[in-house]
Amino acid sequence: MTNSKKADLALLFVTFGWGSSFLLSKNVINQIEVFNFLWVRFLLAFVIAILIFYKRMLKIDKTSLINGFVIGLILFSGFAFQTVGLNITTVSKSAFITGLSVILVPVLMSFYKKKLPGIQIIVSVAMAITGLGLLTLTNGVSSLNLGDILTLVSSFLFAMHIISVGALTHKSDSITMAIIQIGTVGVLSLIASFIFEKPTINLSVNAWGSLIVLSVICTLGAFVIQSIAQKYTSSTHTALIYSMEPVFASIFSYIFIGEVLGLFGTIGALMIVFGMIVAELDFGILIRKKEKVLE
Repeated sequence: MTNSKKADLALLFVTFGWGSSFLLSKNVINQIEVFNFLWVRFLLAFVIAILIFYKRMLKIDKTSLINGFVIGLILFSGFAFQTVGLNITTVSKSAFITGLSVILVPVLMSFYKKKLPGIQIIVSVAMAITGLGLLTLTNGVSSLNLGDILTLVSSFLFAMHIISVGALTHKSDSITMAIIQIGTVGVLSLIASFIFEKPTINLSVNAWGSLIVLSVICTLGAFVIQSIAQKYTSSTHTALIYSMEPVFASIFSYIFIGEVLGLFGTIGALMIVFGMIVAELDFGILIRKKEKVLE
């Protein structure tokens, strides 16, 4: 199996984990405030990472340190907006709106490269916007809440995170960069918690169970895997695989808490997913393969 295929499978595992994270996060933020939740989740993951990779961390270079801080700052901003939004909106809506970052990756890359998006991107954006409208405006404008808007902001930040990791992981030690990133989110969240909240770790056993899974699998495991995997695949290819995240999230929320999107919400969610796929598929390769088969 090629490194590229291994990277794809690893990122799919990450996507599955993040799909479950919406439900797990909802379970915890019902008991503690947003930044309190984030600092416990990320600092716990950071401490575990240091214990596992302490030899590597002793040899950390300046580039990995700086790059880890930069992507950590972007990630902190994304999670802050997303988690506050999740406290106001539903699990499924949060997941699908966050998933728009998949479409935003090629759009932002087009601006970065200073060239207009192609028809493929325009079609995918149109599908996503229509789907977003069906998902969030099922009862008119009044059904669009602050949580939806904050989650939309987070999707821009997560798109920037995917692009940044893809650009910086080639210049850094992937594992140490990922660990510094996790630590940065944890420290910034702790500072924000002291400023805006009252930090606590007084949680139920159930909430601690969710936090441990979030810290070990959805944070430490996921971001280390992402940093390594993106050495062998592109940012846009990563974004395509991440299009499955809201699908997994919706499945988890239906199975465990019976959350249903409804007819218009389901149609909207499907349009967003199809928009993600249209944005990332290389139709040129598909056409050439078909022509080769016909020869």
